[in-house]
Amino acid sequence: MDGRQLSTAAGWHWSKTSRIEHGKQMPSESDLAAWCQVCDATLVLPDLVASLRNVRAQWAEWRRITASGHTRRQQRGQQLESETRQLRIYNPTIVPGLLQTEPYARAVLTQCIGFLGTLDDLNTAVAARMARQDILRTGGTRVAVLVHEAALRTTLGDDEVTSGQLRHLLDVAFGNPRLHCGVVPLQAEFVYLSGSFHLFDRRQALIETASAELSITAPSELELYERLWNGLHGHAVYGSAARALIASALEQRSG
Repeated sequence: MDGRQLSTAAGWHWSKTSRIEHGKQMPSESDLAAWCQVCDATLVLPDLVASLRNVRAQWAEWRRITASGHTRRQQRGQQLESETRQLRIYNPTIVPGLLQTEPYARAVLTQCIGFLGTLDDLNTAVAARMARQDILRTGGTRVAVLVHEAALRTTLGDDEVTSGQLRHLLDVAFGNPRLHCGVVPLQAEFVYLSGSFHLFDRRQALIETASAELSITAPSELELYERLWNGLHGHAVYGSAARALIASALEQRSG
């Protein structure tokens, strides 16, 4: 079937097919449905629709997200988390927000605001980030956190702030039935390249980069993050072994 035959079967002008094929026109979801119907490929339609939605919305630039300050971004995160039954978080560089102390969160957000040059709403942004931690005390969300050992040894603020964060982890990261926390050791086997990411049930992955926030909903891509999570989860340590790595990082920092 050539482009003109497809266009006739789909009921639109042949030039539309050409524009879509050459990337000059974005297809609508109904266009995709018609195309798949004509080509007897309806099984791939859900993945194509998800990809289309990703193209439209997955790259939300940090400067635009935080144009009105970081507080709004924190509030949006709280809403996403509250709508999730199973929240999984991996961070290779810092302690994730749900387990941060107020001084540590302040140091993280100060760095973000300064790096991006966005509106300075530090105080309200910190308050909003701390409010997100209510999910560990109320609601029906179950949270699993994997933090890389390197994050335990990264300085945020100063030694006092970072040491306080490590003590806080020892106090709150274990023994909470809503929370499952593990540490990926420095010597753990390589799984695959990854920055920090959040998995919201099996419907969405959120990945943070230096310049943008990437939201993934395509089933084929979500499957890759499921595999990545499973690999990291398998290499992590838990319970007393995880506590020992945190205590080691604290002991080294406090001398």
